[in-house]
Amino acid sequence: MGGMLEKAKIADKLLSGIAAMMGDKPAGLAIAVVIVGALLAASTGIVGATVVTMGMISLPVMLKKGYSAEVSTGVICASGTLGQIIPPSIVLVLLGDVIASANRDVGSGNSPVSVGDLFAGAIIPGFLLVLMYITYLVFYSRYNPGAFKHNATPDIAATSRLLPTQEAPAEKISLGMILSPILLILLVLGSILKGIATPTEAAALGATGAIILAILAKEFDMQRLKEVMRSTTKTSSMVFMILVGASIFSLVFRAFHGDRTIEQMLSDLPGGLTTAMLLVMLTMFLLGFILDFIEIIFVVVPLTAPALIALGADPIWLGVLIAINLQTSFLTPPFGFSLFYLRSVAPKSIQTKQIYKGVLPFIAIQLLLILIIWQFPSMATWLPHLLYD
Repeated sequence: MGGMLEKAKIADKLLSGIAAMMGDKPAGLAIAVVIVGALLAASTGIVGATVVTMGMISLPVMLKKGYSAEVSTGVICASGTLGQIIPPSIVLVLLGDVIASANRDVGSGNSPVSVGDLFAGAIIPGFLLVLMYITYLVFYSRYNPGAFKHNATPDIAATSRLLPTQEAPAEKISLGMILSPILLILLVLGSILKGIATPTEAAALGATGAIILAILAKEFDMQRLKEVMRSTTKTSSMVFMILVGASIFSLVFRAFHGDRTIEQMLSDLPGGLTTAMLLVMLTMFLLGFILDFIEIIFVVVPLTAPALIALGADPIWLGVLIAINLQTSFLTPPFGFSLFYLRSVAPKSIQTKQIYKGVLPFIAIQLLLILIIWQFPSMATWLPHLLYD
């Protein structure tokens, strides 16, 4: 589904329409990038494709309009990672299985946990994160207008492929391009949350819907279908190979009672669940500097989640917190994947340290969101309980 939407240039058209709607307002283009990132997150979830596409389309325009390199690169990288928390996210899909398994192993009084539960739990935090990004950009543009300096005569259409058809009305472009992915989101996410389809069945619906959108956009052909099938097979194979290796590691680790050792260690910490959660979340955050989120999900989470759930952590709340934490791994230097994706398409005039500096405020915003969800667990648990209780 994500591969087809990426090949069909949905991101190009989304950014075209929303940028036209925002006009020439201060920080308007940056806000448009955030909104497009959120829509693509909910429809494709492909971080690399989102960052590269928006980097190629919007970065030259933002720089020409006077946006600082730090603001431009930071917004693009942060917006591209929204697919890791806004459902249907691959992080939540993988976490759902691991958290559900940990919940069963503990044998607690908690209800069974599914991927749909995590999807429902992540909706409010995900869109709260989008709102926090936009709020930061609005206030930053007011208190530091130099970072959003606009040229006297900005000409978006002449400086990039941001507006593919200059003669078409901006409203027509934006409405059509925005509604199609939203309908696909409702089809996929709604079928899961309503219990009409399993995540696998919903994925089939999403893939079919993406093909239909590509056909309607006149961007579908057999060569493109083959490319999408190859990329899907490669990605799925990579995930399963990591899963096989992590499962072998976990089995050996448990055979030597390593899981009991970790559970005992976390249980013996002063402060109970609070201290144990703080230690685990800090460890995952630091590992995110050097490891991919898939390795952390399949290796670290199975070792720590059972102990945290046994100490009283709500499985859905825990899963959402871990997902937000893992999202920061895409932005944290030196190995944040979003940073490398953008570096590959950014002009040589932009230094790597400027990209690193640009993402720092957004890392801080994500950490702030973790604290908010930690303090108010109902933000993650209210909607799942409303839907399924």
